[in-house]
Amino acid sequence: MNQELLLEAINQKMPFGKYAGRKLLELPEPYLVWFHSKGFPEGKLGEQLALMYEIKLNGLEGMLQPLLNKVQKS
Repeated sequence: MNQELLLEAINQKMPFGKYAGRKLLELPEPYLVWFHSKGFPEGKLGEQLALMYEIKLNGLEGMLQPLLNKVQKS
């Protein structure tokens, strides 16, 4: 996994719904499980949500918390 893509995904804000404005890493696990069962949206957001689902499912959220608000330096 590309580090830049990971940083972008965990810092991406949810653009719609009950959790609009919340960073994807901060979404509740049951919400991601619901998306998993119903189907993730098409495109980049869907891929990012699927990644957050896998991160939470595997208990990796705590390890990534320090990366919130980090910006990849080019």
